[in-house]
Amino acid sequence: MRLNLPNILTFSRLPAMFLIVAFMYAEFQWAATLAFWLFIAAALTDWLDGKLARESGQVSTFGRFMDAVIDKVMVLGIMIALVNGGYFMHYRITAMIVLLCILGREFMISGLRMVAASKGVVVEADAGGKVKTFLQLNAIGWLLGARMFSQDFGELFQGSEQWWIGAIYWIGMALFALSAVLTITSGYTYFKRHGHVVTD
Repeated sequence: MRLNLPNILTFSRLPAMFLIVAFMYAEFQWAATLAFWLFIAAALTDWLDGKLARESGQVSTFGRFMDAVIDKVMVLGIMIALVNGGYFMHYRITAMIVLLCILGREFMISGLRMVAASKGVVVEADAGGKVKTFLQLNAIGWLLGARMFSQDFGELFQGSEQWWIGAIYWIGMALFALSAVLTITSGYTYFKRHGHVVTD
């Protein structure tokens, strides 16, 4: 393992996740704003670390592995905080069931990758998996943004002017639902293509 800049950026998402969750639960003024912008910064490192690794010729197996693992840890950790923190309001039970499906899928794919690796087979992330991660990050961003505007900037908008805060929230909900569907379908695709490694 080489502790280069791309890998440092990758690892930075772990402490960022803990800070984001802490701000999500904090009750002081601007906590929701801090949670939102720290998440945006963490999400940008997901793009930046890969870009820097490719441009500097520092792409490594370790880097690709840790990037995928830390992405999953950050996304799932924040999603759990979203459900537990009341971000889904009256849809909390449905959101928890969806989240359990997402968790189950991630553990199954990780297990598939471990079995495949033990047999010398590399299961690379496909387009569906990458789009799924992109949608999950966007869903989290929109939901955090809705809480930020309603909690820290709600007083600036009165009555009918607050409709767009609701629009931001429902965009986040739609993206969350879409990412859940893609999570299941992409998981099915992984097992359809590579399931033979666990049945041999």
